[in-house]
Amino acid sequence: MTAGRFGKVAVLMGGTSAEREISLLSGNAVLAALMEKGVDAHAFDPAVLPLWDIKRQGFERAFIILHGRHGEDGTVQGALEMMGIPYTGSGVMASALSMDKWRTKLVWLAAGLPTPRFRLLTPDSDFRAVVDDLGLPLIVKPAREGSSIGVTKVHTANELGAAFELAYRLDPLVIAEEFAVGQELTAAVLGRDALPLVRIDAPEGKYDYENKYFTDEVRYLCPAGIRPEVEAAIRQVALQAFDVLGCRGWGRADVILAPDGRFTLLEMNTAPGMTGHSLVPMAARAAGIGFPDLVVKILEGAASG
Repeated sequence: MTAGRFGKVAVLMGGTSAEREISLLSGNAVLAALMEKGVDAHAFDPAVLPLWDIKRQGFERAFIILHGRHGEDGTVQGALEMMGIPYTGSGVMASALSMDKWRTKLVWLAAGLPTPRFRLLTPDSDFRAVVDDLGLPLIVKPAREGSSIGVTKVHTANELGAAFELAYRLDPLVIAEEFAVGQELTAAVLGRDALPLVRIDAPEGKYDYENKYFTDEVRYLCPAGIRPEVEAAIRQVALQAFDVLGCRGWGRADVILAPDGRFTLLEMNTAPGMTGHSLVPMAARAAGIGFPDLVVKILEGAASG
């Protein structure tokens, strides 16, 4: 498909979620790449303009690079479908499911896919019983946030209450999850292909919001340096995890590989970051796909409904 056949393209970025800052970084990188490839692309921030202006201004496709709520949760996808505008990434159902880490885990478990054990937390939860069940350390996270926002690694039972309060301020749906020990990997999906794995080596294993986007302390290895048969198995399971949620276009599964060779799925991202520190572009580059070609491939997959 030539660049001109895309028509006028809105790069949806910014938005109103807690991940606005990262979305703007990602969106500007995508916009520059599309323009470099000759696409008639323009920035569109739903926090500044009403979404229906996309139709009024004559946009023919939308590249969704909104992160978090109202971007990855099916909301904007549904609105674009009502306007008949093709958009990148997963549809309404898959976006909503993948944004909700609790329901994602329920679907994966029903499909027989591996994911860490967990408990839902409420203000009246017996935190001591949760620790007895899941062990320490454990991870507490808001179920519908991304970029590690509101996530706490809990080392002692006394820390659980404060970790819950932090997550609960962001989302009334809070998960406590057993801590999966091992190498942190990501498996990017592009179309029907699982790209080479990226291994993440963060200082003291702390791959948090700051280290993800604003420091150079994290090492990313692609090739990941794991046995070929293990990588092949993880990439195959990542595709299954993508499919069972109903995802399409592109995405990224986060995985932990344990020392004994077993691995477990943490979450699925349907509009992953596209910043200078982002993982999908690294995986694509290892597969011989440069950043501008990657964004064009994603845009080619735009669909409506």
